[in-house]
Amino acid sequence: MKSILITGGAGFIGSNFLPYFLEKYPDYHLINLDLLTYAGDLANLKEIGQDAHYQFVQGDICDRKLVETLFQKHDIQGVIHFAAESHVDNSIARPDAFIQTNVYGTFTLLDVARNYWLSAPFEYKKGYEQCRFHHISTDEVYGTLGAAGLFTESTPYSPNSPYSASKASSDMIVRSYFHTYGMNVVTTNCSNNYGGKQHDEKLIPVIIRKALGKQAIPIYGDGLNVRDWLYVLDHCKGIDLVYHTGKTGETYNIGGRNERNNLYIVNRICEILDKKKPLNNQSYKSLMTFVKDRPGHDRRYAIDASKIETELGWQAEENFESGILKTVEWYLDKYN
Repeated sequence: MKSILITGGAGFIGSNFLPYFLEKYPDYHLINLDLLTYAGDLANLKEIGQDAHYQFVQGDICDRKLVETLFQKHDIQGVIHFAAESHVDNSIARPDAFIQTNVYGTFTLLDVARNYWLSAPFEYKKGYEQCRFHHISTDEVYGTLGAAGLFTESTPYSPNSPYSASKASSDMIVRSYFHTYGMNVVTTNCSNNYGGKQHDEKLIPVIIRKALGKQAIPIYGDGLNVRDWLYVLDHCKGIDLVYHTGKTGETYNIGGRNERNNLYIVNRICEILDKKKPLNNQSYKSLMTFVKDRPGHDRRYAIDASKIETELGWQAEENFESGILKTVEWYLDKYN
């Protein structure tokens, strides 16, 4: 049975990925290494908590001795690296944690994997030739777009926040381990994920939670910042595809082709809530409140997913309207 280390599996994307991956590949043994900071919640993994092919380990990806122990104990032959500090507002307030986790943590994982799998640069140990390191990143490393255009895998990096700068740095370290050591690495850069199990501080959960609490729904600036929205299970399927069939050393952008601005998102959620859980004699839209924009708030992100679509055959199964309905229903169950 092949053991794969999943980092940050108790976070939003990881906790959607693990049950999907475990069910699809019953011959894998999955080790979930997560520090359980504010964004990690084991309740998100209750459906697999007793699975014999799954094991949770609480710990820090920066702890080299722990990571080395896990590789040796479980004979780790693959890494899918989700673990990251990811909230932009938090990176503005305390950037040091983002540099430590996203940069040094990624380096630690890569370096331990290199030493365990390779005997020398470009020389894999016998039996470890197929070992792969998959790094999960973000479209925010590319900076911001104008009214037109899309991010491609060849778009120059131009990060504008401590969060995106730390992820850009980690991407470059992964790249260097391919070119310098010949490690079997792949990187995926995704657009904004949404769906169940996301932390309460993120945009869509905030909108739903504030609305249900009859509190002001905050909208940064003019609300016209645009993101390409990707349903989380579509992202998980893309990660699976790249991990198993992506070309070594390559980067693949995963996007939903669903550009929406924040005003549209708030209005659409309020319309769904007006039908699902109506207020007395008013719309949830009456709670919308414009607040001061945050520093370094990029205007528009949008991904060109042509490469993963044409080379690997991936397609997003959810459009925004179907995905946001499923998402609102999930949070209605949670908050009620």
